Amino acid sequence: MAENIESKIRGQVMGVLEELRKSETITKDRVKQLVDSMSLMYPDPPGEADRERIVSKIIEKISIWIGDAQELVNDEDHIPWLTERKPQIDWNYWDRYRTHMLPKIGLDPVTKLDEITDRVLSHLEDPNREGAWDRRGLVVGHVQSGKTSNYTGLICKAADAGYKIIIVLAGLHKNLRSQTQIRLEEGFLGYDNTRGPNEGLKPVGVGLIDPSPSLRPDSVTNREDNGDFNKARASTFAINPGGRPLLFVIKKQKTVLQNLIDWVQWAHTNVNQETGKATVAGIPLLLIDDEADHASVNTKDGAFDEDGNLDLEHDPSTINGLIRKLLTLFQQKAYVGYTATPFANIFIHEQAETEEEGPDLFPSSFITSLPAPSDYFGPAHVFGLKEEEGENSDSRSHRYVREIKDHADSLDLDETSGWVPPKHKNHHDVRFRGEHAIPPSLRKATHSFILATAIRRHRGQLKEHNSMLVHVSRFTSVQNAVKSQIDSEVQDIKRELRYGEVEGDRSAINELEQLFHVEFAPTLSDGYNPERGPIDWNDLEEEVRTTATILQVKEINGSAGDILDYEQERDTGLAVIAVGGDKLSRGLTLEGLTVSYFLRASRMYDTLMQMGRWFGYRRGYDDVCRIFMTKDLREWFEKITIAAEELREEFDHMAAVRGTPRNYGLRVRSHPVLMVTSRVKMRSGTPMKISFAGTISETIVFHRSKEVISGNFEAAEKLVNKIGAPDESDPSREWTTGGKNVWKNAHLWQDVDASDVLSFLANYNTHEDSVKANSNFLRQYIEKQVALGDLRSWDIALFSGQGKAERISGTPINLIVRKPLERNLSVEEQKKAEKYVIGRLVSPRDETIDLSDEEYSEALDLAQKAWNRDFARDRHRGDMPKEPTGPAIRQTRSESKGLLMLYPLDPDNAVTNHQDRPIIGMAISFPTSPNAIEIDYVVNNVFAQSEFEL
Repeated sequence: MAENIESKIRGQVMGVLEELRKSETITKDRVKQLVDSMSLMYPDPPGEADRERIVSKIIEKISIWIGDAQELVNDEDHIPWLTERKPQIDWNYWDRYRTHMLPKIGLDPVTKLDEITDRVLSHLEDPNREGAWDRRGLVVGHVQSGKTSNYTGLICKAADAGYKIIIVLAGLHKNLRSQTQIRLEEGFLGYDNTRGPNEGLKPVGVGLIDPSPSLRPDSVTNREDNGDFNKARASTFAINPGGRPLLFVIKKQKTVLQNLIDWVQWAHTNVNQETGKATVAGIPLLLIDDEADHASVNTKDGAFDEDGNLDLEHDPSTINGLIRKLLTLFQQKAYVGYTATPFANIFIHEQAETEEEGPDLFPSSFITSLPAPSDYFGPAHVFGLKEEEGENSDSRSHRYVREIKDHADSLDLDETSGWVPPKHKNHHDVRFRGEHAIPPSLRKATHSFILATAIRRHRGQLKEHNSMLVHVSRFTSVQNAVKSQIDSEVQDIKRELRYGEVEGDRSAINELEQLFHVEFAPTLSDGYNPERGPIDWNDLEEEVRTTATILQVKEINGSAGDILDYEQERDTGLAVIAVGGDKLSRGLTLEGLTVSYFLRASRMYDTLMQMGRWFGYRRGYDDVCRIFMTKDLREWFEKITIAAEELREEFDHMAAVRGTPRNYGLRVRSHPVLMVTSRVKMRSGTPMKISFAGTISETIVFHRSKEVISGNFEAAEKLVNKIGAPDESDPSREWTTGGKNVWKNAHLWQDVDASDVLSFLANYNTHEDSVKANSNFLRQYIEKQVALGDLRSWDIALFSGQGKAERISGTPINLIVRKPLERNLSVEEQKKAEKYVIGRLVSPRDETIDLSDEEYSEALDLAQKAWNRDFARDRHRGDMPKEPTGPAIRQTRSESKGLLMLYPLDPDNAVTNHQDRPIIGMAISFPTSPNAIEIDYVVNNVFAQSEFEL
């Protein structure tokens, strides 16, 4: 059956279901009935198997749901308009785009896309409003979560409303620009304009839904490699802006931007008599800045002088200056940046401005945080959040992540020898143990990709694309060598599977079968092909051979052809191993990405997160996805996931209290190894200490010296001796909402005076790398809070584990096991290390030990409401939480009371010679409070001024 017929049937059925779900519950039988009815409309109706596949795909889509967007808005100088004008606008571009997207993303996501794009459009100005106006906003999504779909919908609605020039800044590389052009041709233009003058326009996407010439926007750019805006195109096209919407899809490149500025100045500007500047009047501009944190941010110092005064003569960085200059040419304009990693954007100074370029790109009008659909395969799902980890968290295994240990001659990050070591130069001789061959980890990754593709084919996903990403170096010479080695490996596999020729003593088919049984079969989801039952190797072997036959290896070199291959092989499906570097780092989508092999090391939050091309949508095959990376990279990604979640939680809080972008004190956790973003993008960032309120501080880094271990044990003994007998031993809780916890051999003291906690912290010595659990800062913060009437009363819990028996000031406990995080180091190497590091000290349930029934119920309610707002962020937790989360507990806790938790750790796991005393771990759960002091963060100047009056 032709793909377009299947797509049409899905779209027609989804359209009917959208209305039906308002009045009835949708069942599979109802969907099947509609599919059968719609199929009869075609001369060659699909067969039973095809109709069953259509039904399955529709059921998948209608089961997807999505939370609500959160936003910060500043309506200063803004005139509300959309509510009044909406009934009068013919939403032709939006209607056909909506129809186009309905079978692709599902009912609830389309409804939410409609709602969110309406809200973003409403924050822009009415394009019919006369006079000068300037609106600037930022839309924050998740990596690979559908930001392009969102701004395509916004463009359609803006064009319907009357915006006449639409410019999309689509990354730095031509392959990403071409990919974006294709997406906008399918979603907005409705045609491919690369055909010859006598061939006519080829309808695509929305143009197949409604090809009416009246719904044909003009496009100056096209999808070809040289389809960007250049001087030749500027001098030859004769389109007069102000009629049909005019679309430009261009790179963030100096020459291209200057070409566009020159054309606007030459053709369409009038001189403003008051200012003497040339401007375009009466032609409203919408400028979409995709990946707005990349290249668009001013990276030059000096926007303010040494006294903090605005420097109107400041010379900003090139791309930033050109974007701002382009905006100044239009009297009526709206700028909307899109990014998944807003770390750099929040450091833009909100008052920065120059005479020549006008105001900087601070999102002064609005910031919108997009939710992700329930089927989003995101960072929290892949790497989890530390809060979910329990007592054995430091030894937990990852479902998707596989560790690479053989890329260098040692695991030292300074190592410069080996296959592709962390530090290597251009033209590095890529050898594994002296041979021009891939290491075992990459061979295993290649085999995993073959199995993943074969499993998808076995499930009936025969026409779906399958991609593997290999990202090991920024040097094209190294990429080329790696590509050749992988190609050689693939050819060996093909020869064996076709002719039985085995290279040496290794049998690929035997390795594939073994890998399938050990790593794939135990974790495959039966729900993706229930009619076929569990997959057996005998069923899969034929698909493995077919996959090897069609497998290609390509080097991503920036040409549009790398993208267009997907389009050209849409009917058969592509199986490709893509070897690349920086051009794979941002924006570029590898369709059907199942296996990633990743070595590139960046210590910047935003760069690392953007390199995660494996995030996105993996419906029907997420169980076969694998990510190969080093231990350090995995741990960095885990920390980034926490930092990104903190940023969103802070955003949610400000949205709840109706904050605006200008008064929003954005803050991002600083880390001793990771940088929030490039230092040059943090010119307006200020390192400082801020509030512990609503956070948990726990020690995960410990000294290994005998003096510190003994001193901290004595500090714990002094505390326990001072506060006397515990109020409860073996505490147990059974709450009316259904929660039940028992802490065997633990002890709880309630309503302890703050002075006792302060004395303990004064005697307790934290490691210098304990950024968020520094006993000095904790003590200072508590002292200030006590002076304000907060944190005067404390509950103290002493927890036990399953280890050997011990006593602390006569109180019996059992030691707790926390394995070291340095899993790849030998025992001798661990002994030489200066510190003992664990993944997580606190078990999540421990924060509930002192909650009343009322507090527990309130915290659970808060946690479930937060989960409903953005399900994709909590997907790693599965269903709606049945227990309160940490942030909800701290929000519920009284401002007057804190919780100190003590954990006596088994010193054997610290691999120290001083094993006569337990290592005392300490954590504090702080209630929310408006008072703020003392923790290392990097904050933007808005927060600095509002919180500290700097």
